[in-house]
Amino acid sequence: MSNRKRRSILSSNMSPEHKRMARMLGYCLILDDAEAWTAFGVVACAKLTERERLSLAVAALATLPADTIIEAASFCLGPAGAPLPPFLGGMDEARFWASCATRAELKAHALAAFEAMSPKDRLAFYRHISEVEIAA
Repeated sequence: MSNRKRRSILSSNMSPEHKRMARMLGYCLILDDAEAWTAFGVVACAKLTERERLSLAVAALATLPADTIIEAASFCLGPAGAPLPPFLGGMDEARFWASCATRAELKAHALAAFEAMSPKDRLAFYRHISEVEIAA
């Protein structure tokens, strides 16, 4: 009887790229810093297919709360930037920009716009939002 360890069926059938990624994941979990996770992304891009990276991302995101998923997606996509100048009236453009903006951008622009309003417009705005049913 030999003292040699037998390789698992999984290990013997795993591609070298997948073995490298499994090791890389282990290193990142141990190091747990931004540099290691950034390197993980670089190695994943080189060693995994787009479908594999997408599956990995979806599996990880699906375990997170909705607000964290939105923050992660916003980080990856980047901010919406400043709103575009209105072409015709502005509400359609404003609504489109708001649908692309991050939570931080929405809060900053909403407050800045409110503060820039005249007292009369602030009162009208306050009345409008008081009539709208706000979902918790």
